[in-house]
Amino acid sequence: MQPGAGESIYLRGVLPSGAPLEGKRQAAGLTTTGADAACVGCHQRSGLGTYEGYNFDVTIPPIAGPYLFHSREAHTQEAVLPYVPWMHSNRDPYTDATLARAIREGLDSQGRPLSALMPRFALSDADMDALIEYLKQLGSHPAPGVSERELHFATVITPDADPARRKAMLDVMDHYFADKNLFPIGNSLPLRTSGHGQQAKSMFMSHRLWRLHVWDLTGAASTWGAQLDAHMEREPVFALVSGLGGNNWAPVHQFCQRRQLPCLFPNVDAPLDNSHDFYPLYFSRGVLLEADLIARQIAYGAHAASAAPAASVLQVYRPGDGGEAAALALAAALKPLGIPVRNQPLAPASGAKGVREAVGQAQKSDVLVLWLRPADLADLGDAAAAPAVVYTSGVMGGLEQAPLPAAWRSRVRMTYPYELPEKRELRVKYALSWFSIRHIPVVDEPLQVNTYIACGLLAETLSHMADNLVQPFMIEMLQTSAERRLINTGYYPHLVLALNQHFASKGGYIVHFARPEGAQLVADSDWIVP
Repeated sequence: MQPGAGESIYLRGVLPSGAPLEGKRQAAGLTTTGADAACVGCHQRSGLGTYEGYNFDVTIPPIAGPYLFHSREAHTQEAVLPYVPWMHSNRDPYTDATLARAIREGLDSQGRPLSALMPRFALSDADMDALIEYLKQLGSHPAPGVSERELHFATVITPDADPARRKAMLDVMDHYFADKNLFPIGNSLPLRTSGHGQQAKSMFMSHRLWRLHVWDLTGAASTWGAQLDAHMEREPVFALVSGLGGNNWAPVHQFCQRRQLPCLFPNVDAPLDNSHDFYPLYFSRGVLLEADLIARQIAYGAHAASAAPAASVLQVYRPGDGGEAAALALAAALKPLGIPVRNQPLAPASGAKGVREAVGQAQKSDVLVLWLRPADLADLGDAAAAPAVVYTSGVMGGLEQAPLPAAWRSRVRMTYPYELPEKRELRVKYALSWFSIRHIPVVDEPLQVNTYIACGLLAETLSHMADNLVQPFMIEMLQTSAERRLINTGYYPHLVLALNQHFASKGGYIVHFARPEGAQLVADSDWIVP
C-alpha cells in the first residue's frame, strides 16, 4: 500500500495512480471529480462531519474510525466516545466489507440506502483498502496539550513586536485564563455514543484548567521554525491563541500548518494569505485588505467616465515593515489595469526630512499611497505640493488618532477595516467593561479588544466541542459558528467564517476626516468587500 494513498484520496481527491477520484450521485445523474469529489468536502478534515442550518436541517455524519466501527448497543464495557449531535447511532457498526459497500454502493452497515448526497465511488480493492485504513486512524491519536485536568495553550510573540503591546496583550490573556480557572466546574455525565441509557440526553465534558505558555521568539526569522518546534517538544499545546507579530508572521503561520496546530486570531498587520492552508485563522487580512480597498477605488476611477484615471501611483513605506507587503499587494492588483506603480522606500534612519523628500517625489497627477506609522505621518509637513488624491493605511497609521498634519487632513482618504467608531460602541462595550472591572490599563484598544475576542471565541468553541478535543475539529467548529456572535464582535461589524475560509472580517471603509482638527471620521461609502 502506497504511503499517504488514503490521505490523498480523502483530502485531495487524487488516486494513488494520479488519476482524479470520481464520485457519482446516481439519483441526480451528477458526476464530480478530483477535489470536488474528495471526502473532506463533506466529512471535514477531522472526519467528524458537519451540519447545515441552525436546526441541523442537513447533517453529514462522522466517518472517523472510532465512530464507524463503534457498537450502538449500550453495555457497561462500552467506550464513551465524544458526543457529536449529527452522528448516526441507529445502525450496526461497520466492518471493512460493509464500509466498502457503503462507499461503492451507498448502503449502510445494515443494507439501508444512504442519503442521496453521498456519491458512489468505484474504487479498486487497493484504493479502497488505503482509504479505509486512513479512516481508521482519523481521531485515533490523542491531541497534544490535553491531560485529564488541563488544557495547554501557547501565545507566540516575535522579537520585533513592541514591548508595550506585548504587555498589553498578556494582561488580557493572563486575566482571562485566571477567570476561566477561578471557579472550575465538575465534569458532566458521559453520553454513550449509542444514545442508550439514562444519560442519553447529556453531553460529556471534562472541565479542564487552562494553562498559558508564552513563547517569545528571538533572533533571525529563519530560526523561528526550529525555536517553535523546540517549544512544542518541551511544552506540548493544543492550540496557539492570539499572539503578537511585528513585520513577519510567515514562519509562525508555516509552523502551525506543518504541525497541524490551530493558530487562532493573532495580532498581525500582514498575515500570510494562503487559501490552501487550514490551521491558521485571522480576524482580517490587515494591510493586504487595505491594499485591495485602495486598488478598488483606483480601479473605479480608471473606469468611471466622471473621474480622471490615475496617471501613476507612488507608494511610500519603510522596508521590512508591514507596508512593504501591502505595497507589493497593491502593485500586483493594479498591474492588470495598466497603471504604473512607483515605490519610494524610506531609508532606515531617515527622519522627517526623509519622509518629506519621499513624498515630494509625487507628481500632481499621481495617486499617493502612504504605508506609514504615526511617527512618520506626523513628519509629513506641508501638503501644498501633494497630489489631490492621497490614501493612508488606517491599520498602520493609528486609525482616527492618526497624527496627520492639519494641511493633509482635507485630502487624505484612509482605509478603515473596522466598524466606524460611533457604530462600534456597543460591540466593544463588553471588552472595555471587563477591562475596567479587572483594572487592566487600556494601552492599545484594538489590540486588547481583539485579544479578548480571541479568548472568548476559544471558550465558546471548546464548549460546543464538548469533549471532542480534536484539533481540526476546533477549526471546523469556528468556521461554522463564529457568525453566531451578533454584538460582542469588538472592532468588527460582524465575524463570519465558512468552510475553508480563514479571515473572519472581509471588508472595510474608505473614510476621511470631517474637519482639519479632531478625530471625527466620515465614511465615503457603505462597508466595502473588495
